[in-house]
Order: sequence, then structure tokens, then C-alpha cells
Amino acid sequence: MKIKCIYSALILMILTLGSCSEALDMAPDGKITMDDIFADNDKVGAFLNSCYSNMPVKGTRYFFWSRGPVDWSDEAWDTDAEAESWIMSGRMYNGDASASSHPITNISDDSGNGNYWPRYWSAIRNCTVFIDRIDKATVSDESNRKRWKAEAHLLRAYYYSELLKWYGPVLPIERTSYGLADDFSQVKKESYYDVVKFIIEDCDVAIATAELPWRITISSEAGRVNKGMAEAIKSKMILFAASPLYNDGKDHWQEAYTINKTSLANLKANGFELYNKVNFPQTYMSDVAFIGPEKNKYSALYNEYFTQTMSYSPSPVDKETIYQSRDGQGNIWNIDGIGAQDGYKSGTCPSQELVDSYETIDGKPILDLANPYLDEKHLEPNYNEDNTLYDPQNPYANRDPRFYASIYYNGSKRKCFWSFAEAPGSYENFPAPMGNRTRIIATYVGEPQTGISASVRKATRTGYFERKFLHPNSGGDNVVGGANWKLFRLGEVILNFAEAAAEAGKLAEAAEAVNEIRRRVGMPDLPTGLSKEELILRVRHERRVELAMEENRYFDVRRWCTPTGDLSKTDKWITAAEITRNPDGTYTYGRRTVRSTERKCYTNKFLWVPIPLAEANRLKAITGEDWQNAGW
Repeated sequence: MKIKCIYSALILMILTLGSCSEALDMAPDGKITMDDIFADNDKVGAFLNSCYSNMPVKGTRYFFWSRGPVDWSDEAWDTDAEAESWIMSGRMYNGDASASSHPITNISDDSGNGNYWPRYWSAIRNCTVFIDRIDKATVSDESNRKRWKAEAHLLRAYYYSELLKWYGPVLPIERTSYGLADDFSQVKKESYYDVVKFIIEDCDVAIATAELPWRITISSEAGRVNKGMAEAIKSKMILFAASPLYNDGKDHWQEAYTINKTSLANLKANGFELYNKVNFPQTYMSDVAFIGPEKNKYSALYNEYFTQTMSYSPSPVDKETIYQSRDGQGNIWNIDGIGAQDGYKSGTCPSQELVDSYETIDGKPILDLANPYLDEKHLEPNYNEDNTLYDPQNPYANRDPRFYASIYYNGSKRKCFWSFAEAPGSYENFPAPMGNRTRIIATYVGEPQTGISASVRKATRTGYFERKFLHPNSGGDNVVGGANWKLFRLGEVILNFAEAAAEAGKLAEAAEAVNEIRRRVGMPDLPTGLSKEELILRVRHERRVELAMEENRYFDVRRWCTPTGDLSKTDKWITAAEITRNPDGTYTYGRRTVRSTERKCYTNKFLWVPIPLAEANRLKAITGEDWQNAGW
């Protein structure tokens, strides 16, 4: 665990000095002590900066594996899985991940993503050292001392929450920093619930600190944590602790309900609210952004929210985002958009399963939520008999506005710079030169640019392209990078509360919370009179739609499992649209599996990621206990 120890004094010293060296630009001989650091105001501030250095960017900055967790659940398929089967998603799909070679634990990029075990433990150690020393440190402003200490507590809570999400209950609690002479043999794993309670303690310290603001309001403090983030972490982690995978057979739902209710109330009382207005109609309500039936204010505001970076001001346009990544996502269109724009790759391709989850505009699911498919491969949809609007041969009509804001589908359009001239085989678009123009996104079999393909990197694997994070007309001569990734937002906290309330039997409150989310996009309220079981299904379904492709589904389908369960119903088979263009220009819609063989990352061991093999071996050698997750 590279902080507490790798667990030798030598590695501990290397980590401690290494982190200080990077933050403080030490002289080459490295002769600086912790006492030296905490005796100087500027060095204290610099050391706090080292606590921030492992905050991830996420989003499309999961560079090597496109969108990581999004592509590893039933939401999407990564186009690189076949092109680069030896790395990232391909390794996951083929079942080739191991404790010594796993995408999350052994590969990292330059944006703070991946290799989470050593990165987050290193950050936790720095936070703990800072907390231990800040009360006696030399600082020029006492208000800074209090705020900095609160930030360190909150950062430690965040890193712990990330480790829990990925690795599960294999963590010790580090309240004070370890010294070189400490006996590490007594370090022990704590229960998931106990670690969550420790996280909540750290968050409560932050919330109780008057000097820590609820929202960052000036650009010079961009990226600093805030009280809103503390409430969001509490909301999420107590929800996880109450879930079947982690509750150890105990009922924590009432506690999860109480904590979530308080956190949500505190966030709203301090100015956080859903993004509920189109603020840039000239861009998002234009014929460039949305065309035909897609063009409505609800699709526009939803797409606008995810393609705009929150500004730091006392009264920002975006009051929903609680904490965003420190950097933007870069050129999404050539990493995770429509690959044909410049011929590179499409990255994340939304699955047919995700498309199936979007209701029709009357608020009715298209499938039976309790049993959505009649076969293992998801090729036989179990249609909801109460839905009269959905037509399998006109599948994209009359859908939830969030569908049009999130997915490019067969027949949708995009205005941008296309780096090719149309060929005769592109019937919907030929003739047209290379350049800035509106193009119909045709995804049928055989379409040469945007049609479905099993191997072409720029094509779609599923018949769909990602739209949610892609600015309406970015690319080519109009460079609009992806907005900063929204690590925490109020919409998620509302749904956390809804789930906890439903599980705790507070059905009216749960339904009202879900309806708040639905009303924002013009969707009807949930039906009244739902049973507890029916409401829980609707809450989970709403999470899938509202939080689509935001890295939540990966963790949700896992925490809803039992410790002995697996992901065979959701992640074993991923399907695509099988679209045929008929001679008269109409289309016939069917379904196919993305590839002929199953994904092999659905078995029980994939509920968690493995501790890196070398770390697990060290832990066992020192403590005498096997720390590795089951199956790895």
C-alpha cells in the first residue's frame, strides 16, 4: 500500500521525500525535513498542493482506455477493444485482466487516471501528515490554517471513497501518519461500513469549518474543494455502505436516508440547484445543435449543461455542479465522439441496452424493468405492454429528451467540420465536399463513414455514437474542447436520496425526488401508487438514464449485487442495433450482439478490481493476512 508502508521503512522514506520533492522543487540532494517544511508558510501551502496532485481528471481523459468504467459496464462498447485487444478494454472484455496486469491498477496516463492504489494511498499519506502537523505549523494567516486543515480532511475522505468504490472492503484506516519505526504487522482491514464512517468523520470536519466555503467563487481557487463536495461524498458513500454488496447483511437504509436527506437539504440551502434553463440559445437551440424532432428546450439544456464548464463566480450560471475536474477533457470529437469527423476513433459507443433504457415521452419504459430481456443475449426484448408509443421499426421517435441530448443514432444530424468528401455509398449525404456542413449520421451496415463495423476504429460498434459531452459543433476549424468533468453534481445527490428513501420505505419522498429530476427535462411524474419494489426499480432506472455515461452505472450494477453474485444479467452480453438500408431508402431495425463471443468480465471477481499483485504480496508477508480480493 505504498503509504503505510510499502511496508518497509525504505519505501516509506522514498514516498515521503518523493512527494515533497515534487511539490517543493527541492535541491537535488533532497536534504529537507518535515520540520523544515512545516516551519515555513509557503512550504506548508506547497505541501497541501501535493495532497491535490492525485485528483483525477476522468471523462475522456481516460486516455488509454477511452472511458474506462463506462465501457466496462452495460452502457457502452469501446472501439479500441478490438483494435488494441492487449490493452485496457480489450483486456477486460477478453478476461485477460489479472492482479499483475489490470487496466486500473497497473496503467496510468498523464491526467491523474489509473494506477489508483499507489496514487491514492500516497495522497492519503500526504493528507494525514498535513493533518498531524498543521496545528503547530508556521502559517501567516490563522484562517488559512483552519481552511487548509479542512481541505486535507476532505481530500483524504475523497481518496478513501475512491479506493472503497474500486477495491471494496480491503482498506485500513489511517488516522495518524505512520513512522519509520512503527510495527506495520498489526495493520488490519476494516469493514466497509467502518471506513465509510471514517470518511463521514472527515467530511464533517470540513463542513464544520467556517473558513471552508460552500462553493468556490473565484478563478484563482479553481479546483479547491468545498463543503458541497463533503456533503456529496457523504451522500454517495453511505448509499454504498447500505447496498447489498457491502452491508454485511445489516440494514443501514434508515441511516442512509437520514444522512442523504440532511446533505441534500444543506446543499439546496446553500445555493445548489438543478441546471434548469437554456442560457445559450443561440448555440443550443439553433438548427446546428438540434434538428427536427430533437429540437426542444429540454434536450438543449441537458446537452448544454454537460458541454459547458462551470464558471467560478459568486452567482454562476451552473449551480448544479458541486465539484468539477481541474482540467477540461480536450478534443472529445477525435477521442470519444464520431470518429469519422477526422478519421481517428469513436471511443465509447453507447449500447443498445442503454438506448433501450430511455422511456417514451409519455413517461413509460419501453421494456419490462423487472425482466427487460427474454434471452441471455438481450436479443429478445421483453416489451412493456403498457407502452403504446414505442415502435421497434421507428425506434427513435417520441423518446425522453435526454436521449436526443446524449446519443447520436441512425438519422440524427451533426453540423461540424467533416474531414472527407462523401462517397457514392453514403446515400444520405452524397455528394458533399470536405468541410463544415451538416451531415446525416447514418449507422446502417455498409455505410462507409459512420456505419456499424466490427473493426474499423472510426466506426461505431453499436449503431450509436456518444453525444452527451460533445459540444454541438466542435471539431476541425471550430475547436471547442470538452467541458471539465463533473465529479459531483446535485442531480446525483437527489437520486442518492431517492434510492435511500425508497429502500427505507419513505416512498412519497423517494418519488418526489425522482420527479424533480424528471420535471427538469419535461418528463411526466412517476405513476402514483407504486409498491416499494416497483419504486426501487424506477429509482434505479432513473439513475441509469439521468447519470448515463458519467461513471455511475459501473459501480451501481456492482453494489446492487450480493457478495456471491455476478454481472451476467447486465455485462455478459452487449448488443447493438442491426440496421439494414432498403432499396427504397427506408430502414429495417434489428439487434445483434456486438461480437459473437461474450464479454468475460462479468464473473464474481469483477465486482472489484484487484490490489496490485506486488502490494498484495507485501501485505500478506507483513501482516500474515491475505488482503487480495476474491478471485484475483
